[in-house]
Amino acid sequence: MSLKVELKPGEKLLIGNCVITNSDQRTRLYIDGKAPILREKDILTAETADSPAKRIYLAIQLMYIGEEVELATREYFPLVNDIVAAAPSMTPLVDQINNEILTGALYKALKSAKKLIEYEQELLDAASRGAGVSTGGEGN
Repeated sequence: MSLKVELKPGEKLLIGNCVITNSDQRTRLYIDGKAPILREKDILTAETADSPAKRIYLAIQLMYIGEEVELATREYFPLVNDIVAAAPSMTPLVDQINNEILTGALYKALKSAKKLIEYEQELLDAASRGAGVSTGGEGN
């Protein structure tokens, strides 16, 4: 079964290490095969990875698309150790990401890393309000 992707005018799509840019019309693509695919909204760059959770996402993204896998793997583990040391409540989410990486489910690891980014933002928002936040693994 093909993956159906609909692109808005001007939207970009990453397939493998190729960037596809849509023209000025809405387009529907059917993709067969096992190449890594990411929509523009799901792609982080070194410049946009401006928080610890986003840097973890970027490392997983590099593993997923197959670029600099060894470097990304070496950078990933110190990042997760640091984030768990700073916020132990992130441990359940990090454990989930680690399990998905270990089983080769890198796209699922990216989805879990998005939850980590959301939870990190909740913690930052709560800290700025002086309020508490529920544990990262609950309800996810």
